[in-house]
Amino acid sequence: MSFKLAAFADEADGRISEQIKAMTRNGIGYLEIRGVDGENISDISIGKAKEVRRQMDDAGLAVWSLGSPYGKIGICDDLAAHLDKFKRGLELADILGAKHIRLFSFYVPSDDAERYRDEVMSRLGQFVEAAKGSDIILCHENEKGIYGDIASRCAEIHKEFSSLKAVFDPANFIQCVQDTRTAWELLSPYVEYMHIKDAMEDGSVVPAGKGIGNLPYLLENYRGSVLTLEPHLSVFDGLDKLEANEKTKMGYCYPTSGAAFDAAANALKELI
Repeated sequence: MSFKLAAFADEADGRISEQIKAMTRNGIGYLEIRGVDGENISDISIGKAKEVRRQMDDAGLAVWSLGSPYGKIGICDDLAAHLDKFKRGLELADILGAKHIRLFSFYVPSDDAERYRDEVMSRLGQFVEAAKGSDIILCHENEKGIYGDIASRCAEIHKEFSSLKAVFDPANFIQCVQDTRTAWELLSPYVEYMHIKDAMEDGSVVPAGKGIGNLPYLLENYRGSVLTLEPHLSVFDGLDKLEANEKTKMGYCYPTSGAAFDAAANALKELI
């Protein structure tokens, strides 16, 4: 099966011009846009969004999704201003040509998450209602610390909102001590796309296929078309200053963000 590749290219460089270069040299056609010239995607101006769209069009690339922080607030934090920001995000997505917005299900106390179920559903419902009438697909990402951190609670969310799809992130599940095969069996009917991020048992992120995320199994069973690369690999700023014959072996650690991004892209291509 062939896949279309997207990426959080701000992990290669914060500047959109350099993100485009990193995507081009790695054959990645889609951007999950998150950081733009020092600003989070949720904070950029309408004018900036139009300029980014122009640059992407000129390069023959497209924005796949807004890698937004919507839903990454405490469950007891005020929602009104956050919801207004989300509504503006719908406008930004339209300008950028993105058909997806990833979001989260609010930070809750880890030892008492179930107590906040109704409030979580109420708040997510307001996102879903605000997006009605648009052609934007909202996608919930499993993330440590939020209500939907483990597969069973993610499934509750998707059963509650049929229009709210899933972004499946293997490394995030590992960091929540959630087996990715079990999570996949439960959530695969809801998955819109996947984040390619692998991790070791201790939670440290590694290139795709080098951790315990069962990436070969997931790719073999994935029926979508787009994979978003999210490297999250370590960069050692002083590595390039060491003497050539004295370089320290540091596992998956890279001299620059660009090098880490390229390594992550190559690992994914090798795995595919």
